[in-house]
Amino acid sequence: VGKSTLMNQLVGERISIATFKAQTTRHRIMGIVNTDDMQIVFSDTPGVLKPNYKLQESMLAFSESALQDADVLLYVTDVVENPEKNMDFLEKVQKMSIPVILLINKIDELQNIQNNLSNQNIQNILGDIVAKWHTLLPNAEILPISAKNKFGTDILLKRIKELLPESPAFFDKDQLTDKPARFFVSEIIREKILLYYDKEIPYAVEVRVERFKEEPKLIRINAVIYVERDSQKGIIIGHQGVALKKVSTEARKALEKFFGKSIYLETFVKVDKDWRSSQKELDSFGYNPE
Repeated sequence: VGKSTLMNQLVGERISIATFKAQTTRHRIMGIVNTDDMQIVFSDTPGVLKPNYKLQESMLAFSESALQDADVLLYVTDVVENPEKNMDFLEKVQKMSIPVILLINKIDELQNIQNNLSNQNIQNILGDIVAKWHTLLPNAEILPISAKNKFGTDILLKRIKELLPESPAFFDKDQLTDKPARFFVSEIIREKILLYYDKEIPYAVEVRVERFKEEPKLIRINAVIYVERDSQKGIIIGHQGVALKKVSTEARKALEKFFGKSIYLETFVKVDKDWRSSQKELDSFGYNPE
């Protein structure tokens, strides 16, 4: 529904990876905005889903953890999502005592979805969507937005400022996120895999950074791409290593932009059978909401 795109717009930096595929975000990622008189800590969580294996159970736990410590909840949907699939989660949101802002994202896509309709008819369709969500979350403020086009995000930020309580700053003024550099290396590599491979492959992949050595003008990185099957390993590497080379090249370019330094990146592929269903393996990859 565009949560990570919205997060990056609000923070003003590229904190969360954003792709056209669902379930891109796996961790809870904090983005910190500092001004002279304010600090906002945004928390991007995985999307709400019905878990089919332990990895998805951990992802849902990250989402539910946001309900426990947030001062304001932004519930992000879009113009085509069916809310009925998330009714269990919505019931928890209904019971919350903190302010809830429901964001209907991707309103720019209504014209593409509804061909040859007038602007008035588009507004009527949007009005129906708003009314439907109002019955589900009657206490929520509802704001239609387009995160991609930055439509409505200024209004949203202004409203967040109004709703936040006074409090001491949680983080240093120059801190942008709570995650270490290695985390963003693994996320950027995983983003390229999401973009360049189809079907189940990207969801069977995890990335671990085994070496991160920063020099004055260069960062040397060794990263391991884990898959669940030998067949998946062959697909990731590709014929004569062409596929893996493409992913590594694109990841290196993105990392150089992210860190502002030259990057020497080596990638390897290993099989870790059924890592998505092993609690021990998930803990080692950082999927522990506690």
